[in-house]
Amino acid sequence: MPDNLELFPNDALTPGGGVLSIGEFTRRLKGIVEGIFSAVSVRGEISNLRRQTSGHVYFTLKDADSQLAAVLFRGDALRTRCPLRDGLQVVATGSVSVYEPRGSYQLVVRSIEEDGVGRLQQAFEHLKQKLAAEGLFDSAAKRPLPVLPRTLGIITSPTGAALQDFLRILRRRNWRGRVVVLPVRVQGAEAAPEIAAMLASANRMALFDLLVLARGGGSLEDLWPFNEEIVVRAVRASAVPIISAVGHEIDFTLSDFAADVRAETPSAAAELITSGFLSFAERVDRAGAALQSILQHRHEILFRRLALLRAELEQHSPARRVESIWLRLDDLRNRLQAAPQLRLGVVRHHLLALKSRLRTCAPGERARMARYQLSSLAERLDKAILQRSERAAERLAALEHRLKSVGVEATLRRGFTLVRDDAGKLVRSAGGVASGKSLHIRFVDGSAEVVVK
Repeated sequence: MPDNLELFPNDALTPGGGVLSIGEFTRRLKGIVEGIFSAVSVRGEISNLRRQTSGHVYFTLKDADSQLAAVLFRGDALRTRCPLRDGLQVVATGSVSVYEPRGSYQLVVRSIEEDGVGRLQQAFEHLKQKLAAEGLFDSAAKRPLPVLPRTLGIITSPTGAALQDFLRILRRRNWRGRVVVLPVRVQGAEAAPEIAAMLASANRMALFDLLVLARGGGSLEDLWPFNEEIVVRAVRASAVPIISAVGHEIDFTLSDFAADVRAETPSAAAELITSGFLSFAERVDRAGAALQSILQHRHEILFRRLALLRAELEQHSPARRVESIWLRLDDLRNRLQAAPQLRLGVVRHHLLALKSRLRTCAPGERARMARYQLSSLAERLDKAILQRSERAAERLAALEHRLKSVGVEATLRRGFTLVRDDAGKLVRSAGGVASGKSLHIRFVDGSAEVVVK
């Protein structure tokens, strides 16, 4: 009994012997339990570990006598250094909370530490090392799976979701083989002997091209039948290739290591089995399409050849030859009738050409052409003279503008002045000016007389 556990009288929950509602009873029990177990540490093995997208972690703590639901909220989970997993033996510290809507209680874990390796995990590692030393897991002993298995045996629970997922994938991918369900229990103490016996029976039937061990996910304890030595040895002894599809992606069993191929889930096993069928079906489709294309091409060639032969036959037929002779006779008749008119047209055209040449050689025509050319040349000369004059005027204007921009007036307008001495000479430096001399300064708008001091 905990040191802080207090005993309550019989009427602690029902004072005065009155009848309580379920809600009131649960609320009073919640206050009592949470008050007593506000800080408690328990030792147990983790089972049914579930991580939520919210970051909270839910699991069950159990030992040989009982089990306790537990939750590790996100903040405490982030601070936990211990890598939690199913089968791990831990010491969890926290407080007990009662969830009123369901009337259930759970341990709200605030800290958790590893308390050695769990019993099942220890047994798993020990048996794994033992069987590996015997060579049961050697990759050299594993056999390739048949590409197109005709008869498939699946050893699983007939009522489990794993079987339905497996069959759903086969139907969706239009698998054409035969599936035989070999029912066994996949959980509990009697599951392992049943699985081993069914493996032996399936081999004696000499009916199957491939066997599949299948089960959905669960805790290490739930999957333990597939870690039993009797099952692992039966898997390795099978003459029929075996796929082990037990649990989810993160679950590993010793049957996985002994089987010829491990699939992450039963659905993944179905996809693996049908991949060869889909590849073969795709090849058949491609071959059918290629054959159809060849037949279509051949048909087109024969059709074109037939059309050519039909045209050639029609061309050499007696009726076609008679028609051709009639066409030639009509053409000769038309040409004979048109010959005089054609000859007359040629002569008329020749006469018109001679008349045109004679007209161009007449003196009057030649004089007219000369006058036209002289007029054209004069016009071109006038245009050239005008253009030269305009360019010269533009150039003269530009030079005049440049000259004015550097002239005296322009310089004065820019703020400069002209300084002359008494003799009227420009003063160009300060050294040429003596004290007492008079200077004449010219500005843009006037002039001034100054005396140098």
